[in-house]
Amino acid sequence: MSAALSLRCNTCGVQLRSVAEAQVHGESTGHSDFAESTEAVLNLSCVACGKPCRSETEKDIHSKRTGHLEFVDRTHEQVSTVDTANEMKAIGEEMRDDAGLPAKKEKKEGDGDDDSMDVDTEEQVEPEVDTELLTELQTMGFTRNKSVRALHATGTSNVEQAVNWIVDHESDTDIDLPLLVSKSKSKKKPPLTKEEARVAGEELRKAMTAKKQKEERELEKVREQERIRSGKELLKAKKGNDDLELKRNLETRRIEKEEAKRAKARIMAKLDEDRIDRRRKLGLPDELTEEEKAKEKERHEKKADEARAEQEKKAKAGLVVKPVGKVEELRKILVVIKKNASSEEASNTCFKTLLLYLGNVAKNPGEDKFRTLKVRPPGLSQIPTLFAAPL
Repeated sequence: MSAALSLRCNTCGVQLRSVAEAQVHGESTGHSDFAESTEAVLNLSCVACGKPCRSETEKDIHSKRTGHLEFVDRTHEQVSTVDTANEMKAIGEEMRDDAGLPAKKEKKEGDGDDDSMDVDTEEQVEPEVDTELLTELQTMGFTRNKSVRALHATGTSNVEQAVNWIVDHESDTDIDLPLLVSKSKSKKKPPLTKEEARVAGEELRKAMTAKKQKEERELEKVREQERIRSGKELLKAKKGNDDLELKRNLETRRIEKEEAKRAKARIMAKLDEDRIDRRRKLGLPDELTEEEKAKEKERHEKKADEARAEQEKKAKAGLVVKPVGKVEELRKILVVIKKNASSEEASNTCFKTLLLYLGNVAKNPGEDKFRTLKVRPPGLSQIPTLFAAPL
């Protein structure tokens, strides 16, 4: 027969690695029907975070919660057999320790009963049982050894319970062998009084409550660790999303700047073409001659000298006046144009026209035709004046 690799809950079908896990599962769900299984417990390890999943359902839930899709089947890397008998024995000893009961002594093989011969050298005798019940069982056709074993094992004063024990253990190999126990344990224990039974039951209840509280504390620690790990994963995912959003925003701004730079270059190229076209129509060379450049430079220097002299004159007279900011004045005019425009397209057309006019003035400051505008064309007297003075 193949060794058991897990315990299966026959109620919900979950696979468990040990008797301890089955006990925790039973206390949390109320399920009590378990059976040994030769199927190993699944171990589907997440490649991204290493979380082990015991079933396809748990894997799907983890994938939906974290977005991790790659798993490695490591079921056979941690396969171990389940020694149900020894694990049950260990749990029983732990429960006895928690309840403050003395540990059971080791027994010799061959006796088959829990109260068989002790390992120590104490004298072995047949246990004392109720003689009337023993006689009654013998009259019913059961042998003395069977009757003694049944009465000693059940500790009952009811013939029916003893008969049921014999029927249940009929196939035991030592059922007809004489039962020998330590002399100190051979005497029949008197039945517990109601008060003693109540005290023993209360002690057992307290021990089980303490054990359950201990297990709940350990389980809460595991839950807290899982919450912390899940929180770290969520923070990591959020930080990744924020970094990705920041990169997208930076890339969008970079593209916008490049587009604005290209648009400005196109406008400047258009202005240069218009300037060259006008000079050609006037029979002038495309670029300013050296003489024109010298005159333009001289005119700018003269104008700067006059402005400097005027400022010095005002400063000597104590009439230093802070000049009105042209930029602020121009900004107010542009805001008015934007508000009064019938549509965004109309305002953009107006701004492009103004940019063209100002570009002409900036590139050809000596040309008088670029420094004046017809603000009231014939037949359109209703149009408001935007510029009351020459540029």
